[in-house]
Amino acid sequence: MADKEQSSEIKTVTDLLDEIEDENLYQALLTVDRRTLQIVLLKMQGYSTKEIAPLVHLTTGAIYARLDHLRKKLQKIL
Repeated sequence: MADKEQSSEIKTVTDLLDEIEDENLYQALLTVDRRTLQIVLLKMQGYSTKEIAPLVHLTTGAIYARLDHLRKKLQKIL
């Protein structure tokens, strides 16, 4: 229940960034483009990749690629 309440408060990419307490993660996410952060936010809100694709004007393959690239980037930094 608490997770659901927290994710409902995070409505924008700015809200997402503001909620990050880990300085390394925060700095890493500042280097990520806004569209990728929007995808992360929509994933956190429970949208599927198929639902996200038309919202961000990308193919599902492009979304998977962006998320994979972000994962690899974060693994190197963190």
